[in-house]
Order: sequence, then structure tokens, then C-alpha cells
Amino acid sequence: MPSPEDPVYPLHQPLQGILDRFLEQQRCLLEPISTELLPLLDAAAEFLSGGKRLRPAFCYWGCHAAEGVADHTALLTAAASLELFQAAALVHDDLIDGSDTRRGRPAVHRSFATRHQKSGWKGEPDAFGAAAAILLGDLLLGWSDELLSQAGLDDAALHRARPVYERMRTEVGAGQYLDMLAQADTEIPPSEQIVRAGRVVLHKSARYSVQHPLVLGGHIAGAGHHLIAAYSGYGAALGEAFQLRDDILGVFGDPDLTGKPAGDDLREGKRTLLVAYALSTADRAQSAVVADLLGDADLDASGVDRLRQIMVETGARARVERRIDELVGQAEGAVTSMNVTDDGRQALRTLITLATARAS
Repeated sequence: MPSPEDPVYPLHQPLQGILDRFLEQQRCLLEPISTELLPLLDAAAEFLSGGKRLRPAFCYWGCHAAEGVADHTALLTAAASLELFQAAALVHDDLIDGSDTRRGRPAVHRSFATRHQKSGWKGEPDAFGAAAAILLGDLLLGWSDELLSQAGLDDAALHRARPVYERMRTEVGAGQYLDMLAQADTEIPPSEQIVRAGRVVLHKSARYSVQHPLVLGGHIAGAGHHLIAAYSGYGAALGEAFQLRDDILGVFGDPDLTGKPAGDDLREGKRTLLVAYALSTADRAQSAVVADLLGDADLDASGVDRLRQIMVETGARARVERRIDELVGQAEGAVTSMNVTDDGRQALRTLITLATARAS
């Protein structure tokens, strides 16, 4: 089982077992309807076979650090529901962003478009792939709710946990729309772009990556208001740092480690805090280059390198790194003041490093 020194990896196998058994239940339900539905399940299974499993880990340790008395299997099952939620968000996110790959494999919408094309079916392959991704994402989101409900938590714990899940679901949808809006409505001052980018970071990713899973675990344990507030502060700071590290990797990351092409966020026109910081200090020539290249789906390696250069020259990359350091400090301070078990405190400290000092 997980330890403070290794708070995530030992969770992988039991979580995978829970997810595999749940998908087998869905197979028993869907296969009698039509075997033609099985590619959807296969896509879900492939999607759920990887990932860092950080969200379930935050849920698990949120409960254990609070000296939770929840049934171990029930807690792990509730934590596993977050993987289904994450999968739903990523399937839809890849479609919205037009991403071709995820973890080094074709994104779901691309995979089903290819299936359509190879089968010689009528209609447009891309439209079919998009529709399949929407439907699979919807199924995964519903399954996440279903797995949480059938986790085996006692009624009081489920009653405390449910509002956290519902708020998380609403905020992710809202954050996704704000992200789309930021890419479409670019004619606003750089200072407002910084505010907007920060809002997207908080609602689209930060809260559902760390804060809500941790608070969910706390509520399963029956933690008091003071600890839940401390979890919220830690989670908001670390969740933002986690996403800012993702933003850095989306521009400067190694494709062999990230599983996505170099500079993919630049081709997608992501209006991240990194971009907002760059535009806030860019000169006229640099701003013109960003306006010309950012969001170009055919951006080549030289274009990626030029935009990277601007991120460095304007001090944007260094500014994001400083912000990550500030947020890590806030999270570490929150851990120090928490009334939690010694093992829980150490695990939460280790999770800070795992969430922010990473290359993928």
C-alpha cells in the first residue's frame, strides 16, 4: 500500500483493478445491445490504462491524513471515480483543442475518424470521430458519478462527498468554456489576458486536479471545517502550480516524455498564463510574431522555436517558474499548519514534488 515516501505508485494496481472490473460491468450491459458498441469500451479501457493517478492519490491521502475510518475498498473506489472524470475531461478537451495525440497515442476523436475512414463508411470521418468522442466523454462522465455512488461509502460520507463532486463537474465545464473564449476573443489588453488566463487555470484545472480530490477525501473522512479549509488552501495553490508546470511542458517539454508533439499548445493557440505574461512585456515586433504564429495548426519547428525564444526573451518563462515557486511555498506552508497525521503530512509534502517537479 502507499507510504508517505511513495504516495502514488502503490495505488496504481488496485485502482486499475477497480476500473477494469467496472468496465467489465459496462461490457456486460452494452454487449447484449450490440457488439458494435465495444470499440467505445475498448477506447475507454485504453484511455484508463495510463496516467499519473494523482487525483485519486490526493483523495486517498485527504482521507487518511484526516485519520479517516472509511472502508479501504470504498475509499479506493471513490478515488477511482476521479479517473473516469479525468478521462471524460481529457476526451472532450482533446476534441475541443483539435489535439491529434494523447499520451503518445491517437486522441479518441482521431482514432474513431480513422476507423470510419478505413471502414469506408458514408459521411465525413472527422465528424464521426468528433461525435464518438462527445459520446464517449459523456459516458465516462456518467460512469464517474455511477462509480462514486456504488463505491460503498456510508450514507453520511456520500452525502458529504456529493456536493464536492457536483461543484467540480460544474467548474470544469465553466473553465473549459472560458478557455475556448480566451482563444477566440484575443482583442483585449495584456493585463486582462493575465486575469483571464489565471481564471482558466483555477477553474479548468487547478481545483479539479488537486483541491477537489483532496477535499473529497477529507469529507469522506468526516474532517472538520478547519482541516477542509486548510486542504482547500493547499489544493488551490498546488493545483495552480500543477497546471502552470503543464503550461511550461506544453511549450518546452520533451515529446518523448509528454506524449504530445513539441509546441502543441502553441499550434492550438492556447492563451496560457505563459503567453499572457509574454504579451504583457513583448515589444511591437515580438507581439506581431506571436499574433502571426500562435494558433497556426501548421506551425513548423522553426516557428515553435521562435515563439519559445520570445517566451524566454520577454521573461515570461522565468516569471511562470517564479510563480510556481511561490505557489509551492504556499502549499508547503499550508501542510505545516494542518492538523493531520504525521504520515499524511509527509505524503502531502511528497505530492507537492510529484505534482510540480516533473517532465510529463
